[in-house]
Amino acid sequence: MIQTLIIMDDISSIKPYKDSSFAMMLEAQRRGHALYYCTLTDMRFSEGIASTQVYPVTVTDQNTHYYQLGTVEQRTLGSFNIILMRKDPPFDSSYLYATHLLDHAKAAGVSVVNDPQALRDVNEKLFILQFPQCIAPTLVSAQAADIRAFWQTQGDIILKPLHAMGGAGIFRLQANDPNAGVIIETLTQHGQQLMMAQRYLPAIAQGDKRILLIDGKPAPYCLARLPQAGETRANLAAGGRGVAQPLSERDLWICEQVGNRLRSMGLRFVGLDVIGDYLTEINVTSPTCIREIDAQCHTNIAGLLFDTLEQA
Repeated sequence: MIQTLIIMDDISSIKPYKDSSFAMMLEAQRRGHALYYCTLTDMRFSEGIASTQVYPVTVTDQNTHYYQLGTVEQRTLGSFNIILMRKDPPFDSSYLYATHLLDHAKAAGVSVVNDPQALRDVNEKLFILQFPQCIAPTLVSAQAADIRAFWQTQGDIILKPLHAMGGAGIFRLQANDPNAGVIIETLTQHGQQLMMAQRYLPAIAQGDKRILLIDGKPAPYCLARLPQAGETRANLAAGGRGVAQPLSERDLWICEQVGNRLRSMGLRFVGLDVIGDYLTEINVTSPTCIREIDAQCHTNIAGLLFDTLEQA
């Protein structure tokens, strides 16, 4: 029997109808895996062995009473066949330390998704710079003069921190915005922290598309996240509305540009963010939108993922 561990946020705090980790748990259970759950703080290293406190878990596809935990067990990380690292961002020190413990599981032959080294190497904002042919004009800097020059050239820009998620800390600067100074000061911490500026893409009105890659290949549908009226951000966490749709030719081209590189790094499940013709982020820590796409298109994206994991 395949032994599968999922490392995630407190299971009691999730919204099962929209949680991609929950979709993965349902699929693993459907396939007959022995399914276990833990959080980052359950993990430990002692006497040369990485281990964790785990709970056998049974899940039910409903919005209340959706899980049941069994009796706690102590297990070595190397005793599992598959470990799904699904702790939500931010990628903070606790997340970083956990990837180092997961290195020991990988060394023992466990299929760790996503690869712990790749999780350390791939910043979800900055890694798009590896694919300049896919991105809109972009600046990374802590210097107000750089940012203002970029703003003057582009006319309408988006500013974002390099560590946040869910649309947090994102600002739009249009021509002659009187708040430019305080926004730049806030995001750069008065010139002490790098941030990203990108040309504003009007195609956001047609959606910020989430494309899910499995072993470098896209799922057949993406989720176009549409912003609320008067809102710049389309993130579901910021009130955006998700509409599933087929991938465009440009979407497929972007997937071809990045897919093999990501797969070669051990990034088995990745979420690309695409606005119009441009790649804007590469999400590797805990990509979402499985449930929304499955519900609208009658797909089984977690099933596609486990098809590849069971072949490994």
